[in-house]
Amino acid sequence: QVQLVESGGGLVQTGGSLRLSCAASGRSFSSYAMGWFRQAPGKERDFVAAISWTGASTYYADSVKGRFTISRDNAKNTVFLQMNSLKPEDTAVYSCAADRLGTRTAVRASDYDYWGQGTQVTVSS
Repeated sequence: QVQLVESGGGLVQTGGSLRLSCAASGRSFSSYAMGWFRQAPGKERDFVAAISWTGASTYYADSVKGRFTISRDNAKNTVFLQMNSLKPEDTAVYSCAADRLGTRTAVRASDYDYWGQGTQVTVSS
């Protein structure tokens, strides 16, 4: 069992930056691949980024490539999402998720086993 708690969301202007954190509790965090997803009001949940258990592999949605960076610190049981050059269309609730198959960087929400509650990110124009 893994519990995930996101933090770092907030209100930022267009072009600004935020760093989201996802703290995990429970055993074997370092063996899980991790992902970030987001859901805007009235829209489906979308994949944002994923990272393998070692951090050696990452994968990004085209919409955030070059602006967002996913990373992890297994010693601190934490995964991060650095978001730069934010746009109003990045406004959403951002959630982290854990995938027991640690070697992959899955893009489907159904591939993930545990989810956090999410943190709101609002980008003003």
